[in-house]
Amino acid sequence: MGEVNVSHEELKELAGAKLVGAGLSLQQAETVADVLVHADLRGVRSHGVLRTEHYVRRLDEGGLNKNPAFSFEQTGPCSGIYNGDDGLGHVVAKNAMEEAIKLAKQNGIAMITVTNSSHCGALSYFVQQAAQQGLIGVAMTHTDKIVVPFGGAEPFLGTNPIAYGFPAKHHKPIILDMATSNVALGKILYAREAGTPIPDGWGVDEDGNSTTDPHKVNALTPFAGPKGYGLGMVVDIFSGLLAGAAFGPHISKMYGDYNKYRKLGHYVSAINPSFFTNEEDFLNGIDGMIEEIHQVKPAEGFKQVFVPGEPEQLLEEKHLEEGVPIPETVYHYLRSE
Repeated sequence: MGEVNVSHEELKELAGAKLVGAGLSLQQAETVADVLVHADLRGVRSHGVLRTEHYVRRLDEGGLNKNPAFSFEQTGPCSGIYNGDDGLGHVVAKNAMEEAIKLAKQNGIAMITVTNSSHCGALSYFVQQAAQQGLIGVAMTHTDKIVVPFGGAEPFLGTNPIAYGFPAKHHKPIILDMATSNVALGKILYAREAGTPIPDGWGVDEDGNSTTDPHKVNALTPFAGPKGYGLGMVVDIFSGLLAGAAFGPHISKMYGDYNKYRKLGHYVSAINPSFFTNEEDFLNGIDGMIEEIHQVKPAEGFKQVFVPGEPEQLLEEKHLEEGVPIPETVYHYLRSE
């Protein structure tokens, strides 16, 4: 199976059209497509337009609300609850971060839990929202069980990603977006789609043994053993239990029960640096940190030391000029009537 290079504009149009065809409003479809293409541009193919077919299936079978009535309840000067009414998580998380940004600009910080949501895509998109407004952004979400706990032979937690975004004065923001598993499940799915093997240590089979065949993966492993396991549990508490949602093995499956709402929770936060220190000094300090990191002597086999998110930003610049590589099968689906 080959790949084709497609412009980001065409990808947004095609993905958006598929979602509109499944009954989503144009405004929501454009937001979802924007989040998906954001991931593809940054080389995070696992969360890109590859997922469009899945969302369309959920919309068709009733597992997503096509016309959600979003609502936000501010519960304190710096807190609130955003109700996604079982709509697409990309739209829900973006709206929740917008509310967090408003509160943080007014009162210094904001912590918002999200209820009744669904898969929201790459968290980097939402922390970047805050960073582009000069704020620090934080985002977490739980997912259905696919990761074995440290010392366990069967899955209990999800990949449970966490993301941070830090604004800079002149440089692009520092963006850390990572799963608490060794790898995101989407990368396994992409390998299945592309027909390629996966690195040893990414996943285990039904017997708990490491496998390089993406089709045999029954569960993923936490990164750094007990550290990734512990952080994954923290994410589940913040985005699940704190949001009044399920945890671990009680979270509904992404791939299954397509006619049922998933009721996922998220957690987003925005922090206004000006409430804690001189804003200009902070932004200039982030610039200085980035520049000094760049000056660190690279190890053998490396040309330069980057800050988190920088390799993805460089890929984004390349893909904006040259187009985004996607599997032919995905492109054919997006273009099909």
